[in-house]
Amino acid sequence: MESGDIEDGFVAPGFKPPINGIVLTRLKSKDNKGENEIPHIESDLAWSRKVYVRTWGCAHNSSDSEYMSGLLVNSGFKLTPNPDAADLWVLNSCTVKTPSENQLENEILKAKKKRKYVVVAGCVSQAAPTVEYLKNVSIVGVQQVDQIVNVVEETLKGNVVRHLSLRRKEALSLDLPKVRRNKFVEILAINTGCLNHCTYCKTKQARGDLKSFPVDEIVKRAKSAFSEGCKEVWLTSEDLGAYGRDIGHVLPDLLSQLVKIIPHDCMMRLGMTNPPYILDHLQEIADTLNHPRVYSFLHIPVQAGSDAVLAEMKREYTSEQFCKVVDFMRENVPGVYIATDFICAFPSETTDDFLDSMKLVEKYKFPSLFINQFYPRPGTPAARLKKIDTVEARRRTAAMTELFKSYTTYKNDRIGKNYRVLICEKATDKKSYVGHNKAYEHILVSSDKDLLGQWVTVQIKEVSKFYMKADLVEDNQTSLRKYYKLAVIPIILLMFFFIVKLL
Repeated sequence: MESGDIEDGFVAPGFKPPINGIVLTRLKSKDNKGENEIPHIESDLAWSRKVYVRTWGCAHNSSDSEYMSGLLVNSGFKLTPNPDAADLWVLNSCTVKTPSENQLENEILKAKKKRKYVVVAGCVSQAAPTVEYLKNVSIVGVQQVDQIVNVVEETLKGNVVRHLSLRRKEALSLDLPKVRRNKFVEILAINTGCLNHCTYCKTKQARGDLKSFPVDEIVKRAKSAFSEGCKEVWLTSEDLGAYGRDIGHVLPDLLSQLVKIIPHDCMMRLGMTNPPYILDHLQEIADTLNHPRVYSFLHIPVQAGSDAVLAEMKREYTSEQFCKVVDFMRENVPGVYIATDFICAFPSETTDDFLDSMKLVEKYKFPSLFINQFYPRPGTPAARLKKIDTVEARRRTAAMTELFKSYTTYKNDRIGKNYRVLICEKATDKKSYVGHNKAYEHILVSSDKDLLGQWVTVQIKEVSKFYMKADLVEDNQTSLRKYYKLAVIPIILLMFFFIVKLL
């Protein structure tokens, strides 16, 4: 997968590569020019064929890519992080923003120029499979990721395959093989689709209505992930708070079962939830966030501070209701880390409406803020509305960004404080580790030791807008181990000399 080494592939016991050879012929393009010929692979199973997987978008998309990668590995394909070394590219797309779709289109053109086979997955191809740049490209739908092997094999034979349907009767199995981008993190989708009809959102057209996985299947998958060495389970979906409403459950029903099976040295993180569906369960959510093995972290997109704009967006809550959620969590969950999203320059947004959003940022000083300039997504109701002037849209986006930069997330009084952090990844500089404390605050840890998958005590030495830097602190247990180790060495030496003397 594009964002790191391929890790943690689970291959079926006893699985062996096929012994039959691979026969290559040539598939010519319409112009019959030799330079445009593409290898035609005829084989029951393309053993040793290399596949490159790239993912855009949310954690749910990342989970889908991990499932598709696992299925491909299980069927004999090799994954490569190098697109040039691959025979076929799987591009898992995101339809939330126009720029990511533009990147997808450019990537498809690049693949064709390099004479690579292409399979497009994700929300763009599901919601708009007839767009020009997807012509003659194989597609696997968001509810057909378990068909990726068939689609890839047929595509390598020169066929264009399209598995697309939102009417699938049986739910996708959670018990599929995975290749995790990070072997310590299980990204676990608990439902797909949502109950809302936000006027700007294209994802609804791709993911469809809410479909929740049964509680017991989710718990089983989480148990399996922990037993395989995962230290974190991230619950994800288009709207975590809506979980279960289609199967007679609510989110707290699931959370109460999951916290029972989290090992003592592991953590769970809740994903994005919209305000309407947790308003009735604030105490239960707070209790979950206070659990010692659950990060005190919540991502609640507000999108606008104006009730008029929220109504135009069909968000189904008011600014006051959003504030109620934030206030309750801050009062009842010590140190809770709340992230949120804003859309700047939605078509109906007036200057006063925008100022309402700015006031909300000023009031809460969110430590994490996702600021998005409005992009009209084709086929959505908001795309038919008159756009705000581009210059003004950029001005508003820049103004909110500057406001976010103006306040301090981590203050100097943190310097010198100690925290217990769980480390599950290396920083982008490859020199430091990324750790998270109970509040899921980002802490960069300097150490030449292998700390991945471990809990360590660190001391903050520096603070910045987006993270804190820390040094490793030797805890008492580590010190005792070192002491006993040093004490044992001379005893062993004395015993050795005594035995030699006796001989």
